[in-house]
Amino acid sequence: MRTTRLFPFGIVGLMTAMLTTLPAGHAADRALDPQEQANLANFDDLGFNVYSNQRWDQLGRSHAKNIVVHYPNGSTTKGLDPHIAALKPMFVFAPDHKIIDHPSRIASGNWTTVMGTMTGTFTQPMPVGDGKTIAPTGKAFKLDMVTISR
Repeated sequence: MRTTRLFPFGIVGLMTAMLTTLPAGHAADRALDPQEQANLANFDDLGFNVYSNQRWDQLGRSHAKNIVVHYPNGSTTKGLDPHIAALKPMFVFAPDHKIIDHPSRIASGNWTTVMGTMTGTFTQPMPVGDGKTIAPTGKAFKLDMVTISR
């Protein structure tokens, strides 16, 4: 499975467009087949178990070793280890960071998409490069996210 993670970026419009432009007979008009159900279950495990609990050794169950991930800031990681390295900093400044839900879930053939909510609390210094940090505020945050995979 190749996974592309797109973190906070006005996903509601994209999801609405995807849902309202499906042709007749598409996923919205039929029951999910066993593979589509398995893909959605895999996404739930990935978000609620693997990511939220930082079980990086289990990420290979859902990600190919040669995964290519595109981020909203335009950066890209190629390979599972660089992707994990890009995920880990999220937990440095917010050790309680986690995915709490997947309110929108779409599966069609080998394409799977989930929209979710990430929460955490800014309790530790946030590294911003060149040895500099942003001091923790103690404030909670809540971000929308989406993962699209094939």
